[in-house]
This record gives sequence, structure tokens and C-alpha cells, in this order.
Amino acid sequence: MELIDTHCHLGFEQLANDVEAIVERSIEAGVTGWITVGTDIQQNKKAIELADKFENMYAAVGIHPHDAKDVNSKTLTNLRELAQSRKVVAIGETGLDFHYNFSEQSVQRRVFAAQLKIATELNLPVIIHSREAFDDTIDILERHGGGVKKVVFHCFGGSASQAKLILDKGFYVSFTGVVTFKNAQTARQAAEIVPLDKLMLETDCPYMSPEPMRKQKINEPALMIHTARYLADLKKMDFAHFCRNINLTSKTFFSLPEK
Repeated sequence: MELIDTHCHLGFEQLANDVEAIVERSIEAGVTGWITVGTDIQQNKKAIELADKFENMYAAVGIHPHDAKDVNSKTLTNLRELAQSRKVVAIGETGLDFHYNFSEQSVQRRVFAAQLKIATELNLPVIIHSREAFDDTIDILERHGGGVKKVVFHCFGGSASQAKLILDKGFYVSFTGVVTFKNAQTARQAAEIVPLDKLMLETDCPYMSPEPMRKQKINEPALMIHTARYLADLKKMDFAHFCRNINLTSKTFFSLPEK
């Protein structure tokens, strides 16, 4: 059995000083590949450094909507340059966050659209962060993302109807350990309708450890095994079959080499 954590933040301070041990525990658990994701220029560089250090680790680079307020033309030029690094496999995470609004919504929209342009130019898939901004996210994707190779809505917690719209557009959906939480019935209903060829798993660590490890304050890739087992049971599927298929989906989305 092999799984890929398609969205982790191994450069974040809660994890950065222990990555070698984290990777060892992950491999022992059966999570043998990782996409470590940047959120600003500093974290993008860390993601690339880590990807270059570890086999089967790759990087995504992007500007999180929280940090859109700090973006200028130089930032976008830097992002475009970083995105051409050897082991960068996606632009992201990028998108809209209208829950916190740490950056003005108009600025978030502009920076999101600019990153979709970079993804189109470089023929890279895009990892989407969308919180309380679903309709606006879809609108910008329709207006500015027509040339984007592939799109995944990461850490999906929306409704089944929203998931259906995402699928109808040919996009992918990725679930975190949140789907195991007692109060996450909406996310579970969405997960039930997402086919394996459009479904990926992630930790979004260091956040949101899945049940039964929720009391563990810091999440890490090894714990994704619990989310995988939960979703296989939810879909009434053989666990090995479930893992093989979502592993293939993840490799296809990020154009990862076959081992």
C-alpha cells in the first residue's frame, strides 16, 4: 500500500525541525509520497529545499489569499521563477478566503487571477484554497483559468452540490482529516459522491489531525492513514483498492513519475 499526502506544510515551524523523523514515520505508516505546499515566497523556497532533499517529495508554490496584500509585480516574478524549479509540480495554494479577510477581497481576486495566469503559462495544475468564497472562486476560475491544466479544491468542506459542480467542471476534490470529525456530515456527503479518479487525500498538516488522533495537537503525514481508512469504509470499498486508485489519481494530477 502506498499513499501520497497531496497537501502538507512541512516547512511550517511546527514541523520544519523534525522533517526527517516525520518522513520516516510517514513511510512506516504507508504514506510514501508528499506534496509540500508554500504559502508565501519564504515558504515556497522552503518547500523547494525540502523537495530537493527527499525522494518522492515534491513542492507546490503559491501565495495564500491571506498574504495577497503583500504581493507586487516583483513577488509574482519571483513566484514564476520558483515555479520552474525541478521538483515543483503545482501552483498553490492560491484562491480566496472571505472568512478571515486578512487581505481585501478585491486584492485576493487580483492575486488569484495572476497566479492562474502563471499556471497557464507554465502548464502546471493549481491547488485552490476557497473558504466562504465558493461562488467567487468558481467565477474567477471561469474568467481567468480557462487555460489551467488541472484544478483541485483542497481541504474541501463544502456541500455535495458544490462538489458536484466542481466535478462537472472536470476539477478534483481533496479531503483532509476533517471528514472524520463528528460534526462534518456535510463533508462526508460530498465525499460519498466524488469518484476515485477525482478524489485525493491530504493532511494540510500541521493542522486538523483526524480522528482518532484529533487530540494530537500537531498533525503529520503518517496520520493520513486514518483518513484513508475512514473514507474507504464510508464508500464501502476494499481498503487496498481505495488506496491504489487514489494513489493513481494523485500521480496523474501532479504528473508524478511511476516508480
